[in-house]
Amino acid sequence: MIKRTLFFSNAVCLTMKNRQLVIQNKESQEESSVPIEDIGFVVIENNQVYISIPLINALTENNVAVIFCNEKHLPFTMTLPLDCNTVQNQIFSAQIEAGLPLKKQCWKSIIEQKIRNQSKVLEKYSKSAVELKRLACEVKSGDVTNREAVAAKIYWDSFFEENWTRDRYGEYPNNLLNYGYAILRAATARALSGSGLLPTFGIHHHNKYDAYALADDMMEPYRPFVDDIVIEYVNKNSSEMELTKEFKREILKSLTGDVHIGKMTHPLMVALSMTSASFSKVLTGKAQKLALPEFC
Repeated sequence: MIKRTLFFSNAVCLTMKNRQLVIQNKESQEESSVPIEDIGFVVIENNQVYISIPLINALTENNVAVIFCNEKHLPFTMTLPLDCNTVQNQIFSAQIEAGLPLKKQCWKSIIEQKIRNQSKVLEKYSKSAVELKRLACEVKSGDVTNREAVAAKIYWDSFFEENWTRDRYGEYPNNLLNYGYAILRAATARALSGSGLLPTFGIHHHNKYDAYALADDMMEPYRPFVDDIVIEYVNKNSSEMELTKEFKREILKSLTGDVHIGKMTHPLMVALSMTSASFSKVLTGKAQKLALPEFC
């Protein structure tokens, strides 16, 4: 079953009763409820929202990612369970002991698929994808020649002005990409946790201040799905440069959007779980390659 995403931008009280998330409007006192087992994500944007500790514990127990936004309305903090997989210790050990050759081969596969997906996004918007398709075939183990960066320059120059750069603190539409990537990162961390993996131990990203290095690794081939939403939104709303409810709604809807893995189509949040589970299997010798998404 596809899990629901709940978004709270108004002042509400969130509590638990009979394994249900109870939503009480602070002004009207009206109540509604949602079964906790049906929820995948809770996004809290308003700092006037009250959420009870028992509810947070119940949500975490069910591997629900609770995402708190900062004063700029950007995802900033999230909750994840510390113990949610029956073979967690075995997977943790395999993850920590993974050799460099295995990590580099996994990174090669991830970057190859990311560039392929970027080429598909280019084709969707009638842009030339010849160079990116060539670059995807040139990726070496560990991407030592940094084909990812070369592809990124060509990719972004195709959509935005030449002096525009993809920068976390850069100008519009970086703010839209930041929001989309933050939600994707949280969804990836949730999937990794559900597969018994530690989001902290990356295969490529190694910043000592990065608590979600593995999520940053595994989300790479999924970034083009966010890019597509941002590009389409910018094309339709060229004068709207701020984060709007409409845009946030589109990003959250993407969690249930179609993603191809192999010959099957799955909601994005399910695909993330499949990618995470495949990485667990690669680490423990039960699989040879990662299950990665295809943009179609």
